[in-house]
Parts: sequence; structure tokens; C-alpha cells
Amino acid sequence: MIPYALPFREPYVTARGRLDRREMVLLRIRTADGVTGLGEGVPLSLRGGGTLVDLVEELEAWVVRATAGDNSLAGMSGPARIAAETALTDAEAHRREVPMHRLLDPESTPRELHCNATLTAGSPGQVLEQAERWAADGFTVFKLKLGAGDDVAQVRAVREGLGREVDIRIDANASWRPDEAAAKLDALEPLGIELAEQPVGGLAAMAALRAGTDVPLVADEAVSSAAEAAEAAEAGACDAVTVKLSKTGTLDASLGSHLPTYLSSALDGPVGIAAAAHAALALPRSGPFSDVAHGLATSRLFSETIADEGSSLTGPWLSPGPGPGLGVTIDEAALQRLRL
Repeated sequence: MIPYALPFREPYVTARGRLDRREMVLLRIRTADGVTGLGEGVPLSLRGGGTLVDLVEELEAWVVRATAGDNSLAGMSGPARIAAETALTDAEAHRREVPMHRLLDPESTPRELHCNATLTAGSPGQVLEQAERWAADGFTVFKLKLGAGDDVAQVRAVREGLGREVDIRIDANASWRPDEAAAKLDALEPLGIELAEQPVGGLAAMAALRAGTDVPLVADEAVSSAAEAAEAAEAGACDAVTVKLSKTGTLDASLGSHLPTYLSSALDGPVGIAAAAHAALALPRSGPFSDVAHGLATSRLFSETIADEGSSLTGPWLSPGPGPGLGVTIDEAALQRLRL
């Protein structure tokens, strides 16, 4: 396994902090019959999870167990578990000579996935400038990271700058107080909000907020498993869940089908984005939120990559790479240059 970091083109700023680079771990396994599989994990330290060092140590321990014949993923953190599960599934898909999504759902078919633009927090003018750059490349759905500035002014700037033809979704990363969230959604609703991701922390606060707003609410930090998705559905806490693979730790993005789901990036590298794309292809093609844009265009935020071949992003449309498994091959020179 190799820890590495991808530099951002511009600092990534949200209510949870600032990143100048994204640190992650590439896991490469070779099975007894010589098949290679790739996996990737990103630490969720800004969300209260472990550090890169923790992730590396956890994966090293799993490799020792797996080498001895124990591939169990029980008890592992989400980032470590998804790295290992992805590598094992990639290897199996290569063995069967099928794309990974066919292992996740034999009825799935390859297609382009619609993606949203992800804008970092800043002044209203800075946020609009970002939006205009994405719009110039064909993006029509814009996700604004709120909670670190004048939220209403940022949304208004994008709405007035790009017009009513585009969709705006917001993500406060659970940074709003319940009373503050209700007031802000009231102020933002006339501007036209497609959905609000995790405006407040916890399912109880989400349920109370949902009862008083017409803006669809989507859980992120509050739901990390099928059991929590079932709890959220029973509580009436949200309309859907956005799934980050390093958060849930599984390629099954349906989370038990308790609520509609769609995929988002945890600022993944090319292996993680490819895994999320295959997971998205295995989701239902009909029903609520089935046509919602996924948050998987974040490779645009980085100035470098370690992929020689991988998922292709053409404007807002993402397609997994060709060939079996993930469809990712590694640029070894780039990996060595960017390793930690």
C-alpha cells in the first residue's frame, strides 16, 4: 500500500476547515492466482475520524491477516474497509473479466452518470466565479458548501448570476444550529433549492427541521450504515441519503433500500471515484432521487492524478474506465512523485 496526496488547484474550504491537499492510501493486492486488485481509502479526520497514519496501520494489519487466509473486514473503519473491499472486488471482477458494476448488480448496464459541480466556500463573488467556470463546461447542478460565510448571499449570487435554469443544492456539513437552520432555509427557499445536505447534526434535529420546511433534506454525516438509514427513515429525518464510500465502508450504496441514495465524493482519488461510479451504476434506475446528479466530479478540484487510465469526466458526465474491474490503471511515475 502507498500513502499519497493530490494537491488541490485552489484550497478546499468548508465549514469543517481547509485542505490544501488530499491525503489518501492506494491499496494494491495480488491474489494467490496472480490477479491484481486496487482499492483506496481516504481518512475522514475532518469528520472526527482517524488520521492517515491510523488508516495505514489498519490496512497493514488487514494485509497481515489476509495473507494468513483471513479476508474478514469485520471491525474495520469505513475508509479501511472500503479500500479492502474495493481491492477484493476489483480482483474478482478481473478474474471474471467483467466491469465491477456487473458484480454489484448483474442487471446493471454501463452509462454516463450526471454529476454536480462542487463549489468551495468563499465570498459571494468568489463562489459565483467558481460556478461560472463549471457552467462554462456544461454543469447545470451546483452544490454550495455553506456554514463558513454569508450563506444567503452566496446562494443569491449563484442564482442571480446563472439564472433559474440551473439547480442549486446546499451542504452545511451539520454546521447550523436547529433554529438557525430553519431561518436560513426559510430565507433560501425563494431562491430555489434542489435539496439541502445535512444542514444540522443528528437525526432528531433533522426530523424536527424536515417537519417545518419544504426543502428536501438529505442525510450525510448522520447516516453511515443500513441500520442508520432505517433509523432515519423511521424518524422521518430526511428524504434521501448521500453515500460516501469511505463513510459507509461498503460498495452497496443502497444502504438496505430504506431511503433513496445517491453517491458523493469524500474527495477521493481516481480509484475511489471509479469505485463510487460503479456503485452508482448498481443503484435503481427509477424511483425518487434516481435521476439526481451525483457528487462525483471532484477530480476537477485536483491539479494532478495518479491514474494513467480511469473514469472519464466529460463536462458533467462521468463514465467508468474501459475493461474489467474498476477500469483503472496507475501512472507509476505520478504515484512515486506524489507518495508520502
